[in-house]
Amino acid sequence: QVQLVESGGGLVQAGGSLRLSCAASGRTFSNYAMGWFRRAPGKEREFVTTISASGGRADYGNSVKGRFTISRDNAKNTMYLQMNSLKPEDTAVYYCAARVMPYGTLNEASYRYWGQGTQVTVSS
Repeated sequence: QVQLVESGGGLVQAGGSLRLSCAASGRTFSNYAMGWFRRAPGKEREFVTTISASGGRADYGNSVKGRFTISRDNAKNTMYLQMNSLKPEDTAVYYCAARVMPYGTLNEASYRYWGQGTQVTVSS
């Protein structure tokens, strides 16, 4: 069992930055690929980014490529999402997720553990 807790969400103006954190407890964090997903009001949850268990590989959704950066610190059992150049369309609840495999995927069904989410609101 893995417990995930997101933090760092909030209200920011367009063009600003936020850094989200996802703290993990339970099983060995370094065994899991991790991902960030988001759900905007009235929309389906969508893939944002994923990082491999070792941290050596990351993939991004097209809408955030070049603006968001995922990273992880396995010694601290924590994953991060640095979000720059934020846009109003980035407004959503952001969820972190853990996959019991070395590499991540954009398919949310393949992630076994999920956090409760943190709200990010970008004002225009």
